[in-house]
Amino acid sequence: MATRVPSARAAGLHLAPTRTLGAFLGAGLLCLALSAVLTVSAGAQTPPEGPPAVLEADMVQTVVDSIAREALRDGRAAGISVAVTQGDEILARGYYGSVELELDVPTRPETVYEIGSVTKQFTAAAILQLAERGALDLDADLTEYLPDYPTGGRFLPVRRLLDHTSGIRGYTELPEFRLLSIRDVPRDTLVATFASRPFDFEPGEAAIYNNSAYYLLGMVIEAVSGLEYADYVEEHLFGPAGMAGSSYCSETRITPGKAKGYSWTPEGLVHRDPIVHSHPYAAGSLCSTTLDLVAWTRALHGGEILGEEGHRTLVTGGTLNDGTVLRYGGGLSLTPIQGHRAWHHGGGINGFLSHLAYLPDHDLTLAVLINTAGPVAPGGVVSDVVAALVGTESVEAHPLPRSGEFYAGTYEGIGRGAPMRIRITAGGGELNLSMGSGTPEARPLVHLGSDRFALGTQEFTFEWQGDAVVRVRADLGGSYTFLHPVAEGDPSR
Repeated sequence: MATRVPSARAAGLHLAPTRTLGAFLGAGLLCLALSAVLTVSAGAQTPPEGPPAVLEADMVQTVVDSIAREALRDGRAAGISVAVTQGDEILARGYYGSVELELDVPTRPETVYEIGSVTKQFTAAAILQLAERGALDLDADLTEYLPDYPTGGRFLPVRRLLDHTSGIRGYTELPEFRLLSIRDVPRDTLVATFASRPFDFEPGEAAIYNNSAYYLLGMVIEAVSGLEYADYVEEHLFGPAGMAGSSYCSETRITPGKAKGYSWTPEGLVHRDPIVHSHPYAAGSLCSTTLDLVAWTRALHGGEILGEEGHRTLVTGGTLNDGTVLRYGGGLSLTPIQGHRAWHHGGGINGFLSHLAYLPDHDLTLAVLINTAGPVAPGGVVSDVVAALVGTESVEAHPLPRSGEFYAGTYEGIGRGAPMRIRITAGGGELNLSMGSGTPEARPLVHLGSDRFALGTQEFTFEWQGDAVVRVRADLGGSYTFLHPVAEGDPSR
């Protein structure tokens, strides 16, 4: 039988009256990654008519048990926690494997995990709360709140930090970060590592997933609110959502119920690499449980954290200077899951992987937390559960509008920490894409029409001058960049 998600009121908090989640919606992935690539359908989705189909709890629990236990096969991860809710009802909650391998401690409902970049939606919500209260202006220049930050005379609105369009260099991709990450250095020292670097692009010209931006947003929260970031989150986010098991992570403090983190190797699991939690900060330093995260999702999308305007900003894609609409809002990816409209995010930090997803058309929340950095992707678990529960909405594949040889070639542009390069090959009436260095596997592209192609959630649009491709728009969900033809084997690249 289904049980109810603990509400903020049940936790003893006093909140103003709020609408139910359904009424509110009716009215209106150190990795710190966005997420693993999901096996999902791409393209814009049309919300279905009528209320979502009600799922049966026993069936959902059976599905979750099967998928989670398969994920732990052959020791690929130490432990995994999963929670699935629909509306206020907890349909499934499962705790599998171990939180501590040496002592064989089993995973429990109260197990606490580091959630990595799932932190970003909390940081975005805090910024939007302050904006709704008139304490900050999303369209004001960053230097209005951080006057010493060197923007080089650029106008850099705060909102461009929310959707990764600032152009600021990402600090987690810098070579010196690996050594800094295990040292407790002053904040100014870390900020200087990226503030001194040239911008990757002018603000609004592209979108590259960026932890520096969310680090700076944490500093903005402190400057505007007068509270430490951890205290603001505790008082204004964890408290109202009833998240008693959540906190700002610490590498030294004893946290009851906290899982140990591990890393997968071909020889077996090993202890994770250390990290000092002053560094992930507002980009990835929160700790939580599956039940706390589903309670958070209910509060976030149910009007208990943000008003309608703030929530609309959170779940609406940002725009580039040329008008391109992104599939990333405020700390949330807007790419579909198995073809269904979804607001979600993954996280990866030393020893831990996470994914938190909400499917508004089904009023469905899924939280997956794993205490191992390795081959088991929580985003993949989410995708498999969604497919089993509500099916896959496939996208019709269109025939190529011209010979595949016209598309073939190598294309390169700005990427995350290094240039992004893809190679397109043609054969058998289809196009294949490989990405990265060496000899990466080529995967088939699905033609969506109008020279727009999909690879999972990633989309690639070819632009032409006559019969020659002059540019490829690469929409990766958390990033949006522009690739240009390059000669293969070019020694300058």
